[in-house]
Amino acid sequence: MKNDTEVTTFVLKGFTDNLELQVVLFFLFLAIYLFTLTGNLGLVSLVFGDSQLHIPMYYFLSVLSFSDACSSSSVTPNMLVDFMSKTKAISFLGCATQMFLDITFGTTECFLLAAMAYDRYVAIYNPLLYSVNMSPRNYVKLIIASSVGGIAHATLHTVATFSLSFCASNEIRHVFCDIPPLLAISCSNTHVNQLLLFYIVGFVEIFTVLIILISYGLILLVILKMHSAEGRRKVFSTRGSHLTGVSIYHGTILFMYMRPSSSYALDHDMIMSIFYTIMIPMLNPIIYSLRNKDVKEGIKKAFGRIKHIFS
Repeated sequence: MKNDTEVTTFVLKGFTDNLELQVVLFFLFLAIYLFTLTGNLGLVSLVFGDSQLHIPMYYFLSVLSFSDACSSSSVTPNMLVDFMSKTKAISFLGCATQMFLDITFGTTECFLLAAMAYDRYVAIYNPLLYSVNMSPRNYVKLIIASSVGGIAHATLHTVATFSLSFCASNEIRHVFCDIPPLLAISCSNTHVNQLLLFYIVGFVEIFTVLIILISYGLILLVILKMHSAEGRRKVFSTRGSHLTGVSIYHGTILFMYMRPSSSYALDHDMIMSIFYTIMIPMLNPIIYSLRNKDVKEGIKKAFGRIKHIFS
């Protein structure tokens, strides 16, 4: 017999009920969140403040950083509050909003990574026409299309998930409102939702990964035709950071969502979803800065200006 009373609030069970461990996790994730905001918003400020970085590649990177900061902010603050709270409750609307924002910024990042790969192909294949092919009109369209794609994808899954009935239990075995743990506690038939999750996420992944693979395949052909070993090394070096970010991000998403529902292990998947929602936004500024000469020079100039102000 099921309880027919509809759920109006959810309880996020999180990692553990151990108070001491929750305090440790609070300070750990607070440090990660502050580093994430500092790194990503700092990168955004750097791109818009340094005229040397006013090219499409860095505009894409600044939007990616802003998306990472927003993605982390959609989840981490509420999680930090829950670490210090006994109830760990979130309203029905709050849960839906959290899911919508998380999927929006996550999907936007998928499209942005594909746009960045295409941008690099255009820059390397025909550098003389780069400023024409990647004019403000064109790269702004790609940024807007990435955002619209993210919003549309999030709307579809959020509406589909929160159209279900939640009447048996309101306890979510997760630290934020993600699709699989919500489907696990629904008392409705979730078969259509499982199909949507598998096929729509699959389409987004295949579409964006294909653009990345084709772009880098064509870039590789250009590199192999180069006579200069130094030129080949430089191109490989500058593209390595983007490939690293792409591999980590898409690999995690494919592992999380492109599986039959019977293989979900919520405790294990909770760690994986935290990795791509909280950890990757923290790592991206490091990945895209350490091997990028222009960004490192911009950081040095920014610190130089700050030192001059306070000296």
